[in-house]
This record gives sequence, C-alpha cells and structure tokens, in this order.
Amino acid sequence: MFTSEKGVVEEWLSEFKTLPETSLPNYATNLKEKSSLVSSLYKVIQEPQSELLEPVCHQLFEFYRSGEEQLLRFTLQFLPELIWCYLAVSASRNVHSSGCIEALLLGVYNLEIVDKQGHSKVLSFTIPSLSKPSVYHEPSSIGSMALTESALSQHGLSKVVYSGPHPQREMLTAQNRFEVLTFLLLCYNAALTYMPRVSLQSLCQICSRICVCGYPRQQVRKYKGISSRVPVSSGFMVQMLTGIYFAFYNGEWDLAQKALDDIIYRAQLELYPEPLLVANAIQASLPHGAMRSSKEGTRCIQVEITPTSSRISRNAVTSMSIRGHRWKRHEQPDNSNDTTELGILVIPEISVTNVAGERTGNGEKGRTLGEIDAQHIQGVQETATDPRTESKGLPEIRRQKSVRKMMEDGINSPGRVQF
Repeated sequence: MFTSEKGVVEEWLSEFKTLPETSLPNYATNLKEKSSLVSSLYKVIQEPQSELLEPVCHQLFEFYRSGEEQLLRFTLQFLPELIWCYLAVSASRNVHSSGCIEALLLGVYNLEIVDKQGHSKVLSFTIPSLSKPSVYHEPSSIGSMALTESALSQHGLSKVVYSGPHPQREMLTAQNRFEVLTFLLLCYNAALTYMPRVSLQSLCQICSRICVCGYPRQQVRKYKGISSRVPVSSGFMVQMLTGIYFAFYNGEWDLAQKALDDIIYRAQLELYPEPLLVANAIQASLPHGAMRSSKEGTRCIQVEITPTSSRISRNAVTSMSIRGHRWKRHEQPDNSNDTTELGILVIPEISVTNVAGERTGNGEKGRTLGEIDAQHIQGVQETATDPRTESKGLPEIRRQKSVRKMMEDGINSPGRVQF
C-alpha cells in the first residue's frame, strides 16, 4: 500500500470523527464521488495484517448504524470483499487475523435482523401466479395452464414464503457461518441497483475464487493466494447467482460469465441441486452473442409489457361480425363490365297469392308457405349477389328463373305443401 493511499484513508478516518450531525447528509452525498478513497479502502481490506484494517472496519460499522441511507450503502459495497477475506482467513485457519472483519459482519447481521423498534424481522415473499401477467410472461401464451392458475388464484391459494425470525449471533462458528453470510448476501442483493461498478466487479471475482480455490480449475484461472478449499453452502451459492445475474446486464458481462461457469463447476462437484437449477436457468436465458463487450454500461432486457387497455379485439370473429362483413360486401358498388352487372340483377318480388289474386283456402298454411317461399327467394337473391358468382353472368340468371318457376309451380300444386 502506497503512502498516498494510506494518507487518504487516515484523512477519511479523522474527518468523520469531527463531523457534526447536521452535516451528515451532505457528507454522505459527497462520499460516493471519492473514487480514490474507495480503491484505497479495498486495498486495506485485502491486507489482513494492515494496521488500518481495524479502524476502517469500526468506521464502516459506524456508517451502517448511523441511519443515513447513503452511508449504509457505502458500507454495503465492500460486503463481497469482506466476506471473501473472512472465508480466506478461515480456510487458512488463521482466525485471529480476521477478528475485526468478523465483528463488522456480525454487527451488520444483528442490525439487519431487527427493525427500528428492536423487534425481529420476518421477511415475506409472495410467489407470483402464472395467471397474472408480468414483465416476464403473458398468461395467454401459456395455454391451458393459465386457466388452471387463474382458477386457483381466484380462491386465494397464492403461496407466501417467509424468512425469519433470525436469532442474534455473538460469534461466527462452523455451524452458523453460512447462515449469517447467506443473509448478508441477501441484504446486499436487495441494494444491487445502488451498488457501484467496482462493487459488482468485486462480487464476480470473489464468487469465482470461492468456487475454484483448492480445485484443478484454480490453475486455469491463475488465482494466487490460498490453495485450500473454501466450504460453501447451497443457499450461499444461490445468493451469489442472484448478484451475478444482475451483473450480466449492468456492464460486467465477461466477469459474470466467468463467475457463472465457476459456480456451475463447483455445484456439480458438490452435487447441489438448487445452484445447478438456478445457474442452468440463467445460462439458458442469456442472449447468445448479443452482449459482446462489457464496456457498454447498463443494459436492458427486452420484454413485452401488458398494455393498460383491454386486449379484447374489436375485430374478434363473432356471428355479428360475420353478418356485418357480409352486408358490407353486398353494399360495395361494382364497376365491372355489363356482363357482370347482369349477374347481380335482383329478381322481382314474387307474390304469394293465387293466379286470381286470392289467398288459398288453407288460411295459416298458405301464409306460412308464403313466408317460407319468401325466405327461399331471399336466399336465392343473396346467392346471386355473392361476388363469387358474379362472374357467371347470364347462366346464373337462367338458373334463377328456373328456380323461380319451380317455386311457382310448387305454390299452385296442393301436394307440394308438406309440413
């Protein structure tokens, strides 16, 4: 560590001690713009034997419990590096050199598991239903499954997952180590959108190191330092994958891809089903060849957003729409040649009376017959005006006349009427 970097850290330590509480918001706003300070703090954390490590950890904890949101996020950005340093020291069995880092991690954990009143937190998460649209899917594209999910959602059978209450911890042991670290990564992932780029880079790098140290792939990655294996839990690896998935689309494609491959490698060796399931799902959803460079900054995922208006189309096929469409076709003017005009001649209305102009003596039967014949004639007229038959010309007229003659003969014949 250079003298200039050491001076930056010492100035930062002394500045906060003399800072009045009224100036805390302005101080927190200006703090995230000091990139030289952030890089110097990373170097202090990476050196377990540094004399500045203990005061730095103490001040980071003071930031976290100050109640200022931006100071809390400033401490959170170093969480992946702090976790790696603790695990590396624990794997080398040199526990005494990680005392201040362990105290900082325990302090953050004990603050996060309780609310402002000191009561234990219970985190809840409602599993989304496939019957309701989201930025990831449309229920209409799922098919019959959407109907089943919709029926279940109407009965209030949505599943809620709870986490907590978590017990207070006074020290980290082999039994509770990954329970605490997994919860800390959960808190880090909840603030991923506020993390700077250097923090995402640190996350991807420590995920790779944790997964390959002590295995043959460490020689391929050319990681120096410890050569012993770092134990991990299934839940801890799932939380690592959550942060890596965010890093894919926020400027760290190459590092995230390397970390994802290493996690799959370690999960296969450990035979952990949950990390394998999540990692393979992430790998299958990545756009192949779409993200070539990691220097393009923030990226977005293209999804179909459900519109606010109803998706019931006005052009839906119904009996009314078919009938209206047929009427529109019949009402269109035809400017074709004279032969076609002859094909759409309307047959004169046929009287349903006898030749002498008197109704038949059967009363209601004669009237019913007239109505039926009129419907037949109307059907013949519609058939004649169909554009598909307009090109038939005069042969169609002769067919209409023969049909009319047969109907007239049927009206005059008493045996023609049968109901």
